[in-house]
Amino acid sequence: MDTRTVVIAGASGFLGRHLSEELVGRGHAVVALTRRPTSAPDESSWDPYAGVYDRAVIESADVVVNLAGTPTIGNPHSRRWARELRASRVTTTRVLAEAVATSERRPAYLAGNAIAWYGDHGQDVVTEESDSRGESLMTGVTREWQDATAPAVAAGARVCVLRTSPVMDRRAAPLKQLRLLFRAGLGGRLGSGRQRMAMISLRDWVGAAAHLAELDDVSGPVNLCCPQTPTNAEFTEALARALGRRALLPAPAFAIRVGAGPVSGEVLGSINLRPTVLEATGYSFRDRTVHEVVRTGLA
Repeated sequence: MDTRTVVIAGASGFLGRHLSEELVGRGHAVVALTRRPTSAPDESSWDPYAGVYDRAVIESADVVVNLAGTPTIGNPHSRRWARELRASRVTTTRVLAEAVATSERRPAYLAGNAIAWYGDHGQDVVTEESDSRGESLMTGVTREWQDATAPAVAAGARVCVLRTSPVMDRRAAPLKQLRLLFRAGLGGRLGSGRQRMAMISLRDWVGAAAHLAELDDVSGPVNLCCPQTPTNAEFTEALARALGRRALLPAPAFAIRVGAGPVSGEVLGSINLRPTVLEATGYSFRDRTVHEVVRTGLA
């Protein structure tokens, strides 16, 4: 396979660092977009809020990846957090989509997003063909986030929207916090526990994103999740068992609605997700079940 030049926004973040390492390990060249001044050959300065970037860097790219944005974990009752969450994702996505659209080479564009786009679908199987439902905060953000890719799509670039489920790894949210809670004996199911809770291991997220960067003919939304989506109760049992603890303190739905406020829909809603597009491209998952994802995430 030919080596490629991949430009990554958000390369210093948790997912960005691991994806960069994977791509370099596969023989590709990675250039990180950074907000600070730099002269390093594998970095390039940009200011998305001013629309400033090095056009030559985009022109040299085979693939552009956007993973930039403020943390999705924050104070759900803070309007400032919600504004920054929305602006950081929509702005960076739009600026890079316009950069791709106005370039001569039209590099592929892998645009980060989240499965909150789907909203609550109950127990129905959800694929990339499913619709978007509801008006929760994160669902609204992900719709605007995806719409911001429109310039690149209209210009005919290959655009993949990475609808990412929670990435389970002990070094990052949400598993980092959940591991501490369960070890303290404070873990338990959320609400009824019947809601489907999509997730993916770090190594499968990285492997899938690198796989998409190396393809030439896949575009549109792509679900990044393990093939067998557990219920929240099944995840709770798997995590408690892996940690040698008992999950005795379920959180009632009413308390979650009060505490989580505008993001409670993501906690109590159900998305029975399938990675249909990824599997159709031949990607082979290393962690297919909740027990495999949890075991790998805690290792």
